[in-house]
Amino acid sequence: MRVISGTCGGRKLLTPADNTVRPTTDKVKEALFSSIQFEVQQAVVLDLFSGSGQLGIEALSRGAKEAVFVDSSRQSAALTRKNLALCSLEGEVVCADAQHFLERCSRRFDIAFLDPPYRIGLLQQVLPAVSRVMQDSGVIIAECPQEEATPEVLENGFVKAKTKKYGSMRLNFYRKEK
Repeated sequence: MRVISGTCGGRKLLTPADNTVRPTTDKVKEALFSSIQFEVQQAVVLDLFSGSGQLGIEALSRGAKEAVFVDSSRQSAALTRKNLALCSLEGEVVCADAQHFLERCSRRFDIAFLDPPYRIGLLQQVLPAVSRVMQDSGVIIAECPQEEATPEVLENGFVKAKTKKYGSMRLNFYRKEK
């Protein structure tokens, strides 16, 4: 796993030894960032279910202003801190349950990455709360298995604007209706 582009392009990131984190492949990550390339610069990013922190780190490398990494696993939070240090980047790492973090969050984000563990309903639980912490011009990008049902409409006017399929998974892009 590596940072693809930006100031840290090519830098290898640490991954957990026990396969508890399912990293987004380079192919999918490149396609994801190509879709939002003009929105990353100076963005405030939320990397929810951050795992190793690779999506938020990629955004910081490409010019995001700041990133908040949230994961309930202490091991994942520690891994994210190590990866930030490897890249000489700074970000806020929060070890907390995603839903609890969102309920208490008073910040607003331009981009939110959601890559929760598959097939246990976490994505459907947190999507409404994520829409409440987004800027009106923001984008929510949620990764899930192709067969998993995801809502078409979220709170605060966010709707599924685009879906991209890659092998057995897909990316859902939610944006505010205009």
